[in-house]
Amino acid sequence: MRYWLIVWLFALSSIASGSLRAGEAQPLAADELTEKRLVAISSELRCLVCQNESLAGSHAELANDLRREIRSLIQDGRSDAEIMEFMVSRYGDFVRYRPPLKATTLLLWFGPGLLFVVGLSALVLYLRRRNRAIVDPPLTADQRAQAEALLQDQDSDQKLS
Repeated sequence: MRYWLIVWLFALSSIASGSLRAGEAQPLAADELTEKRLVAISSELRCLVCQNESLAGSHAELANDLRREIRSLIQDGRSDAEIMEFMVSRYGDFVRYRPPLKATTLLLWFGPGLLFVVGLSALVLYLRRRNRAIVDPPLTADQRAQAEALLQDQDSDQKLS
């Protein structure tokens, strides 16, 4: 009983102290327009650490650094296209969620579809070959005679029953 009282008091004190320390989140930039542009640009970019998250949604340290870099470029007066070009020149087309269609990004655009078609074709070929291999060969004359004899023996056993 005493143990549970200590656990309960500890939990209550940690909840109370957590709520006392919590404050209102400070805006990352003084200008709301800058933040909106930052979110719009960073949502079009891929986090280089996570690779499945946008730069806007990632909590990786590199993502924080890149958002700070984008924020400083916005404050320097660069356009969205210039900022995007800066990021692509630094990290390549992979950093964009929708890379431009060009010779170096053809695999990014058409690779998944090509892989699907190749896999489906391989499956169809495998199934056709398997079906051809399953075909039963015709019975020889000896095998046919043995089958007839077994069937006649079975018929005579059923008549006796």
